[in-house]
Amino acid sequence: MTFDDSSFAVPTFSTYEPGDGQRWSTWPATMPSERGPHPWPAWLVTSAGAVDTELGIVKTGKEADVHLIERSVPDDPGQSVLLAAKRYRDAATSDFHRSARYQEGRRMRNTRDTRAVARGSAYGRQVAAGRWAYAEFETLSRLYGLGLPVPYPVQVTGTELLMEFVGDGSTAAPRLAQVRLDGDELAGCFTQVTDIMRALARAGLAHGDLSPYNLLVHHGRVVVIDLPQVVEVVSNPGGLDFLQRDCVNVCDWFVRRGFDCDADELFGELVAEVFG
Repeated sequence: MTFDDSSFAVPTFSTYEPGDGQRWSTWPATMPSERGPHPWPAWLVTSAGAVDTELGIVKTGKEADVHLIERSVPDDPGQSVLLAAKRYRDAATSDFHRSARYQEGRRMRNTRDTRAVARGSAYGRQVAAGRWAYAEFETLSRLYGLGLPVPYPVQVTGTELLMEFVGDGSTAAPRLAQVRLDGDELAGCFTQVTDIMRALARAGLAHGDLSPYNLLVHHGRVVVIDLPQVVEVVSNPGGLDFLQRDCVNVCDWFVRRGFDCDADELFGELVAEVFG
């Protein structure tokens, strides 16, 4: 009998080390509750050998900046995906001053964290920033499960939320405010936007800050983004006010572009969805 020791060969591992603007994928360090809903999309890269490469800033905002990263496995072109990394700033560098109104009706489980946030300590500011990241992750996960057009939430770690990048190549999809629409296209977009608002209302929710600047249009499909401040209409004392403001913001924009719609009528329909 001839002994073949090929199956006992010592395996070889990549000697790749992340360079400037790179890091090992943070996916392996996340807990199951910090990962997106099942089933995971086929494009998702979950390999522990993947590397995250910074490609630049997509958008700056009042409470967070969105960066473009590529998560890929070196020497394996089949495992590569572009992701949007939303990184929340702490209260010392954020100008998101209205946060208290959105968070009415919400509670933190950890009393130490609650006290730290109330004191405004350095730790408390970090907790508050992470709270927004986790709130958006949980909302995205819930809405994705309901079938709403939102970016798939990949994972959340600390103050960073990773999600599906909506765009072509490395170019982000334009916001509704940047798109020229008329006639049937304008009507179609209005229908999509109000369908999103109705689906939120049926779930008892209002976006809370809806405008043409946090609606993307990708190949004719409207995708809603920027969801950390989503409010429970009933439990939040200002829930109905937020819902009405969403209606006014949306209808005002469409009316200015020649589309006939009525914010009060839309508000009435959504209230019926919430309490129906």
